[in-house]
Amino acid sequence: MASPSHRRPRGKRRGVLVPAVAVAAVGLLISLVVALTPDDGSDTVRATAASATGVDADARPSASPTATGRTPEAKPSTVSPTPKPSPTTPSARPSRGAAPTATAAPRPASGGAPLAGRIAPGTSYSGVATHYDAGDGDGACLYGPSADRMTAAMNTTDYETSKACGAYVLVRAADGASVTVRITNECPAPCAPGQLDLSREAFAKLAGLSAGKIPVTWSLLSPGTSGTVSVRYKTGSSSHWCGIQAIGHRNPLARLEVATGSGWQRLTRTEYNYFLSPDGTGCGGELRLTDIYGQRLTVDGVPVRPDAVQPTGVQFARH
Repeated sequence: MASPSHRRPRGKRRGVLVPAVAVAAVGLLISLVVALTPDDGSDTVRATAASATGVDADARPSASPTATGRTPEAKPSTVSPTPKPSPTTPSARPSRGAAPTATAAPRPASGGAPLAGRIAPGTSYSGVATHYDAGDGDGACLYGPSADRMTAAMNTTDYETSKACGAYVLVRAADGASVTVRITNECPAPCAPGQLDLSREAFAKLAGLSAGKIPVTWSLLSPGTSGTVSVRYKTGSSSHWCGIQAIGHRNPLARLEVATGSGWQRLTRTEYNYFLSPDGTGCGGELRLTDIYGQRLTVDGVPVRPDAVQPTGVQFARH
């Protein structure tokens, strides 16, 4: 920005002896030149400020430095610099406080699913698919036998203490073949983060069983279904202790709560996919189920009937 001190001083004019008429003419000429000559340079400074800030300098009040977009000396600037482009990262899921392992797929923030764990909707994960004999479709999630063998076991990291249980996942092979599976089991080490161990029936939709292992991408689904959620109490449950399980939920389940005299009490989820009430609180009473999107389903008192699958007639909305 040009400073007034950088302007050259105007030279002095020397007077000469001329007739009175000539003197008057010269005086008039000098008056006109002075009137048309710019002042001490303030207009130039203001124009530069306007150019730098993108705001018309004449529209600014003659205020303090902060009013012109500058910050006082000795104070750090409050204007954030233009951010630099960051490495490509999938958008979307609140930080969970821990960075993913080097072999895990990115775990982005998920504004649309505030209660999601490691698996977020709207995100594609990379890994490998293997296959195993799923038998009757039962597994670590303890849902029991499944008539539909399109099931899979999730690696321990992404299984996340059974948070993945019941999730529907769309799996795609490199050649474009795809299959939708439901997570019913856990795949322990050496299954790596991002890996899915598919039932043989599901794997066969992607490649021949002889392939053994193939690269895949997979993502969470919120499928269409005509079914509703059911509730089951674990073997040994009573009014003094109970384990409660939700079955058939469209979206991954984030919380299960029981009603108490003072409100709702959240139960702890186990790795075998039951929510425990160690002192019997809420057993046989009203339940509240919450999915990863924050949707809540309230279920009237479900009697304690161990191992009985009891329909609720409600279901989470599709996302």
